[in-house]
Amino acid sequence: MIIRALFTAIAALLATFSGAYAQALPDLGGRTVVIVTENAYFPLQFVDSKTGKPAGWEYDAIDELSKRLNFKAEYENTSWDAMIQAVSDKQYDMGMTGITINDERKQKVDFSDAYMTSEIFMLVRGDEARFTDGKSFAADESLLVGAQAGTSPFYVAVYNVLDGNEQNPRIKLMDTFASTVAALQAGDVDLVLTDSAAGKAIVANSGGKLKMIGAPLQAEDFGFIFPKGSDLVAPINAGISALKADGTFERLTQKWFVDYKP
Repeated sequence: MIIRALFTAIAALLATFSGAYAQALPDLGGRTVVIVTENAYFPLQFVDSKTGKPAGWEYDAIDELSKRLNFKAEYENTSWDAMIQAVSDKQYDMGMTGITINDERKQKVDFSDAYMTSEIFMLVRGDEARFTDGKSFAADESLLVGAQAGTSPFYVAVYNVLDGNEQNPRIKLMDTFASTVAALQAGDVDLVLTDSAAGKAIVANSGGKLKMIGAPLQAEDFGFIFPKGSDLVAPINAGISALKADGTFERLTQKWFVDYKP
């Protein structure tokens, strides 16, 4: 009886702390937040082939944030190369698509705190044996890398793997990250750079057709973006902190990067 009473008291105390913390989160009063995304960066955000509807880690994260902070998420789509400028111009309240936090982008938009830390790896076909790292890839001038202009993988390909020339003809530019992966599978390019989180999910769902090789080429933090001076940054940061603390983000990562099968 004493042990049961002790467990009951502890449970009540934890519930009190949890409730107090939840109440401490900002309340956005049910306002609508217009969020722009590309819907082309599996498994962060993409169109689910089973349902035909947008899905992914970021959508679930926003769903949780909207519940905790009391706002309604409304989604719009645009291309990657237009997204940051569009948010900067206040066409949207917020943007998401695995956007790396860096100083150059901070000149145009405000970032949330990091919601995910990842590393850039080399993604190749499952039978690739011609190179094992950036140096050996760069040494063979017949090899091509597929990339989406203006993204972290593009700049890592240019400056960490190749010669620093952004016009290097060995870089084949494509409109979406999914297009680069498709080109890799088709044999049109020999390498795609990907963050570790997305790469693990892609490899796991490739049936052995793709693999990641070598050491990480760069580490990066992902954040949501906002127009400069947005009043949403502080509430979203509070929500991110809460979702990290209670294990929600960890559960979403397990769902989308480990368990999900397209």
